[in-house]
Amino acid sequence: MSAHAGDINRRDFVKATAATMVGAGVLGAFSPNARAAHRVAARGRREIRVGVIGCGGRGTGAAGNAIEASPDARIVALGDLFPERITRAQAGLSSFGDRAQVPPAQCFTGFDAYQGVLSVPCDYVILATPPGFRPIHFSAAIAAGRNAFVEKPVAVDPTGIRTMLAAAAEVDAKNLRVAAGTQRRHEWSYLEAMKQVRQGAIGRVVAARVFWNMGTLWSVAPDPARSDVENQVRNWLYHTWLSGDHIVEQHVHNIDIANWAMGTHPVRCVAVGGRQVRTDINEFGHIFDHFAVDFEYPPVEGDDSPRFALSMARQQDGTAGRVEEVIYGSKGVLRLSPGSARITGETDWMFKGPNNNPYVQEHIDLQNAIVNGTPLNETAQVAASTMCAIMGRMAAYSGSELTWDDALAHPMNLMPPSLQFGPLQQAPVAMPGKSASQLSS
Repeated sequence: MSAHAGDINRRDFVKATAATMVGAGVLGAFSPNARAAHRVAARGRREIRVGVIGCGGRGTGAAGNAIEASPDARIVALGDLFPERITRAQAGLSSFGDRAQVPPAQCFTGFDAYQGVLSVPCDYVILATPPGFRPIHFSAAIAAGRNAFVEKPVAVDPTGIRTMLAAAAEVDAKNLRVAAGTQRRHEWSYLEAMKQVRQGAIGRVVAARVFWNMGTLWSVAPDPARSDVENQVRNWLYHTWLSGDHIVEQHVHNIDIANWAMGTHPVRCVAVGGRQVRTDINEFGHIFDHFAVDFEYPPVEGDDSPRFALSMARQQDGTAGRVEEVIYGSKGVLRLSPGSARITGETDWMFKGPNNNPYVQEHIDLQNAIVNGTPLNETAQVAASTMCAIMGRMAAYSGSELTWDDALAHPMNLMPPSLQFGPLQQAPVAMPGKSASQLSS
């Protein structure tokens, strides 16, 4: 697949994502007992060596999940921009004993730390830096012949998505395996619920409402002794070139479920958003604190009726919290949240467990694919959901209605031309309707 914008259209994405779903086995679902047996089958065969690129909270957590997935897994390399995060990760993983003890020669820091990790022989690498770096690191990992666990989201702009898709084609050509950090795709309650949907329990899927409404998250105040780049990277949630804004960094989970239920991605969207609470640009950068997006999905074959999904994301203290996906069908409604799934309507069904830890399961599934030689490439799937979130942000920032093809082909590239500590102008807060240039913010 070419990285050129004009070579990637909706049909390509649908075909690639469908192939990914089938290869990963997510159109059906194992029973809990069968899944437990599937896990045991891969144990005891050989050591599973894991490198970690990005040693913050998520990277350290993913490293622990990788070790929990198999007694044969061990961490063999660590890489991060900042040395203290390497030290902190080692402390956080100390409970795993020698399976997480990494020699100093295999710990790497700086903007090129990923290259050091990739130089260490391993079975797969965990990519868990701020998302803006993901396309760079993923492309390098695939070029080096490494299997990968890629945290969501996988890009922050259309250029990054096209880079991910070009590398995704190489995954299959090189017989590699890739799992993504959209852990709901590996959670038994979600898998069993989607099996019910595929079997017609709610009829034709016609609409969805997906939510991630919560309070604020952490922030890191700027330090005048640090460069602009260092201050922004340390406070990466609040800078679009690093996080994609919270609709991309966090709400991608819920948008991914809408795509899963619909069996495809939307063809257009219109959105609103802004910042009412987090207005201090020094502490909270330039991102929004709320979004609402109306996604239009293509009709199903044999029925021209339009299909829609309402997406809502908010990070404002003191507001009502809601993290949920609601899927509407012609015969019923499915309500989903982590650990919970229920259908009401012509069919009355509820997931009764037992459930699993999806953060561990995604590593079990990847390790099984590597050890047993079974196909697994979730790149196109997570890239599609990430692109949906990016398109929603672009529509909200600009106030424009966007089509999928136009958004995916957009030349936007938010990555600074040179990655080094130094000056970097703070991006302005987007003002919808003021200028079409907001599409590049």
